[in-house]
Amino acid sequence: MKSGEFVLSRRQMVKALAGLAAALSTTAITPVSFGDTSPTGTAFSFDILTAQMKALAQRPYQAYTTPLPTPLQNISYDGYREIQPLRDHAVKLSQDFGYIAEPFHMGWLFKEPVEMYQVKDGQAHEVSFTAADFNYHDAATAIAMAGITIPGVAGFRMDCPMNEPSVMSELVAFLGASYFRALGKGNMYGASARGAVLNSWLSQPEEFPRFSAFYLAPAEYPAPIAVYAALEGPSLTGAFQFVFDPAKPDRQDTQVDVTARFFFRADVAEMGIAPLTSMFLYSDSNRSQFDDYRPQVHDSDGLLMDGGTGEMAWRALNNPTSLGNSYFAHNNPKAFGLMQRARQFVNYQDDGARYDLRPSILVEPQGDWGEGSVRLIEVPAKLEADDNIVAFWVPKAPFRAGDNAEFKYRLRWGDLLPDPKGPIGYVADTRTGQGGVSGVANKATLRKFVIDFAGGALATLDADEVDAVASIAGQGGKVIFSSVSKIPETGVMRLAIDAEIDTKDPVELRAYLVGGGRQLTETWLYQWRAA
Repeated sequence: MKSGEFVLSRRQMVKALAGLAAALSTTAITPVSFGDTSPTGTAFSFDILTAQMKALAQRPYQAYTTPLPTPLQNISYDGYREIQPLRDHAVKLSQDFGYIAEPFHMGWLFKEPVEMYQVKDGQAHEVSFTAADFNYHDAATAIAMAGITIPGVAGFRMDCPMNEPSVMSELVAFLGASYFRALGKGNMYGASARGAVLNSWLSQPEEFPRFSAFYLAPAEYPAPIAVYAALEGPSLTGAFQFVFDPAKPDRQDTQVDVTARFFFRADVAEMGIAPLTSMFLYSDSNRSQFDDYRPQVHDSDGLLMDGGTGEMAWRALNNPTSLGNSYFAHNNPKAFGLMQRARQFVNYQDDGARYDLRPSILVEPQGDWGEGSVRLIEVPAKLEADDNIVAFWVPKAPFRAGDNAEFKYRLRWGDLLPDPKGPIGYVADTRTGQGGVSGVANKATLRKFVIDFAGGALATLDADEVDAVASIAGQGGKVIFSSVSKIPETGVMRLAIDAEIDTKDPVELRAYLVGGGRQLTETWLYQWRAA
């Protein structure tokens, strides 16, 4: 594989971005006029952009230091949310009713301009916006902004008629550093992807390289559409190609083919490839910690990993009392992703947030990624506004100044539920509680873990035809008892584990079901630590 400094903390950034793209979103109707595009252009291709970013990496990073226009310097979160692009001033990317792009205004946390270009016949034409392209929904702000030149935009969202043939629906939003969120059919915004992660939750500060320019290629819906992006940061530059293939009538998920080319200005302690960010507050495993009427609150409930060895692993997510940090070693992984498997309204009882409609995101590496690890970070969270889950690929060898690297992968956004008729069973639910026998006093160090498996061959088997394999790694933990039963009302096969955990340190649990001489289910993984 090898061949202006962002000053916000990671927690500030993810908290600020949580839900903002959704808050700024609209459902657009057919636009009637469009933003101004420069009549003159410059030669453009992905290889040209790559050469530009490679050359830029040879020069020191220069942070953007020009202050925002005065009316935007102290704007509040609510004030920023009120600024909406005029629907009839979008950038038209299709000849007919198809793809359009709408800008996000600068302001609030978004103080650095993002350039937008439209690619036509191999030429990149800059797209400019003025205050007249936005509705400020505040007379004082609108008057103050009149006549002021906006140095750029904060990002953009792209719409297409994905859900209904005659209605424009959001496909993707790029907003803040290198964050972006896409949607499958019928989804609402949830987990995010990023262009790159550098030094996340390590001893040195995390860097937030940002997409500084976007190049939008024309396309006729429903054909795929390409977006190119320049990435800039203190330690690296990058050139990205995104090819968006929206959900179709016969395919619920949106697929995004990504090519990421990196050029390193400096040594990087840890580089995260294909990073995903999400929120997990509570579920059946830790609901007792929250006084809330809703049964569950999360954008994702598990990390799915296919290491290419034939074993599928499901790591149920936590909201730990202290920072959770896990590395899962793989050699050329086949897939990993943050999934939302609980997809019924009854799982959440939230008719506003609609967590049942949040998309799963699966990363499918293309080519040989070699040795490395999927890293999972779980940050303690008290509020659902905190995106506290991060997952990404870490190559075995760190990158040094002067290195370059290319990674190709597909992102799939959508429901992505496991096939109940697939070859193996899957983890349907995870619950935890006091261990031992109900109704009697039990040792405080005894913990119960209950895992429901469904699908595969389990529907045709009885409990006495199935055995459990369960273990604990870590000092101070051991499995005391396990049992398998079939639940007639749901058809799931339930594994109950009693574990003696006499330590404050985290312990790693691992379990799966076997029968007929083979593994019947995914491997369930869980990290437990005492409060």
